[in-house]
Parts: sequence; structure tokens; C-alpha cells
Amino acid sequence: MPAHKLASHHVVLKGPNLVKEIFYGISLGLMAGGIWKTYHWNQQRKTREFYELLDRGEISVVHEEE
Repeated sequence: MPAHKLASHHVVLKGPNLVKEIFYGISLGLMAGGIWKTYHWNQQRKTREFYELLDRGEISVVHEEE
């Protein structure tokens, strides 16, 4: 193929699609927020379980001397 025909088949690069970028940003933000909230709910559950056990007397934070 002659060089002048190859040059006419080059790929034209477009700029970023603003709507698509906003959609990707919102999606990533919601996923990260969901993971963060799940982590916090797990921490709250662990803390709540600890204090429930402490209130029932099943565990103690005082070291028992032997």
C-alpha cells in the first residue's frame, strides 16, 4: 500500500466524554462508600457485642490474679 493511503486510516482520538466520566466517578464513589459503611457496621457490631458480654458478666476487663 502506498504511504499516502496508510495515513488516511489513522485513528482519531476524542476527548473524554463528560457524562461517562461523571457516571464512572459516581459509581466508584458509591462502591467505596458502601465498602466503608460495611466496615463501620462490622466495627459497631463487634463493639456492641463486647459491651453486651461485659454487661451480662460473661467477660471481664479486670485481670484475675491467681
